[in-house]
Amino acid sequence: MSGFPADLRARSLAALRDATLDVLILGGGINGAGIARDLGMRRQQSGVSLQVGLVERNHFASGTSGRNSQLIHGGLRYLKYLKFGLVKESLRERAALRFLAPHLVEPLAFLLPLYSRVDKMKYMMGLRMYDQLAGDTNISRHREVSKAEIQQVEPALAKGGLVGGALFYDCIVHSARFVLENLMDAAANGVHIANYTHAEPVERQPDGSWQVRLKDTLSGDVFVTRAKKLVDATGAWSKPGAGTAPRLVRGSHLILPRLTAEEHAVAHFDDDGRIVFLIPWGSEKQLTLLGTTDVDHTGGPGEARISREEMDYLLGIAGKLYPNASIKPFAAFSSLRPLIDEGDSSATAASREHHIFNTKDGVLRIQGGKYTIYRLMSQEAVNLILKEIAPWLMSPSKTAAEPLNGNTAKALSRLKGDAQRLGEAHHLAPVDVERLIRDYGTNTPDVLPMAPPEDQGPIKRLEYARMAYAVQHEMALQLKDFFYVSTYLGYERPWNSALLEPYANLMGSWLGWDSARQSAEVDQTLAVTALPGASGR
Repeated sequence: MSGFPADLRARSLAALRDATLDVLILGGGINGAGIARDLGMRRQQSGVSLQVGLVERNHFASGTSGRNSQLIHGGLRYLKYLKFGLVKESLRERAALRFLAPHLVEPLAFLLPLYSRVDKMKYMMGLRMYDQLAGDTNISRHREVSKAEIQQVEPALAKGGLVGGALFYDCIVHSARFVLENLMDAAANGVHIANYTHAEPVERQPDGSWQVRLKDTLSGDVFVTRAKKLVDATGAWSKPGAGTAPRLVRGSHLILPRLTAEEHAVAHFDDDGRIVFLIPWGSEKQLTLLGTTDVDHTGGPGEARISREEMDYLLGIAGKLYPNASIKPFAAFSSLRPLIDEGDSSATAASREHHIFNTKDGVLRIQGGKYTIYRLMSQEAVNLILKEIAPWLMSPSKTAAEPLNGNTAKALSRLKGDAQRLGEAHHLAPVDVERLIRDYGTNTPDVLPMAPPEDQGPIKRLEYARMAYAVQHEMALQLKDFFYVSTYLGYERPWNSALLEPYANLMGSWLGWDSARQSAEVDQTLAVTALPGASGR
């Protein structure tokens, strides 16, 4: 299967019009995508025509699910809050996600430099517990690192007070593409999926079903659909209604030229309890992703932007760790975590537990939780849905048993072994093919033929191929969909309007944009990564 069929959005909207669905999912982030995949798989397993739809008001993974620390992790810092169950659950799911998408979820080493003997004793004990909780799913056991070894592998790190450290392992992920691949599986199993489709208002009918007014925000077309069960997986966009309002916590990141000497991340536990990562990032690991913050967000869900205070906080930590480095961020991004509000005094201490419940109105709502355990949350949600509307379909979820889009370790190994031949066939270096495999996995052979014979002006051949594939098979309908979801190209260098215009022209030529629309697309794309006080164009 190669991505979404080119006409999937149009077919899905047509199928949703005046339909009566069994389940309508609102929200195309990781939770909505996971629920859609699970429902689709159970639909196929049972052979029963369960009608499922998913609509997203923006683009898939354009919020928290795509703009995060890009980590699949157990949550080492949660041990401080005695959340042993959450950590163990997360570590088990870390292994499951590596199996589901080995091309997107890769092990990453973390260097933890320590500057006091008390901290060293405390964190070494925590890492031993981390390994024990991982059990036989562990990537590799942590090890203690001497001061001399740290200075050898990371010579620019601050030396004053350094007493040694540790090396431990978690995973890095392309979180936006991971969402897309869940949705591709869902679509292949019969789920109707559409982005840029706004659902409002919704009305409960006398028989308990829902009448939902849907608006295609691209065409302006408005129509009605009905659903026996409504699922609210909108995250930060969720309205309190008959439920409890989530606590919106903003997490912000900075992007800058690479600080770390090796291809490992650096982890730092600050005095306030926060953990900040310096993660090697970018297509060639040429960047550092610096984050995250934990700040209560008081604005609207569409207003998540890094503040000057957050930027100064992150730069302060980077400067403390690398006192002689030139630290010049060129981009930033922020997103909101809709957490359960348990009255914790600080955003850092706010619970990462999840809560899946029916509101008094009967809407199933997903609140809180971590990206890493999305599959478990989806499984729990689907069990509740089926128990209510179709108990005869209750069967064990198989979402942990089948890799996304056929991306088995064996299939990927075979594909990587074929990189030389594929490169020669498309006049590309094997390393370029291998980079595509890391992003597209088994869909790579469908991306390669889209590369033109030569660069198209400033647009490289593979950038062209990625954009063409995004438009045709990933429902990319705005410029930022390509730059921040299908790829992370928008984060990889300082962009301005002059640099973006050729890309807007190309995408616009396929989607029928006039010059005013192209200009607006450029402005919207620049706004995503703007630093505080930046002028944009």
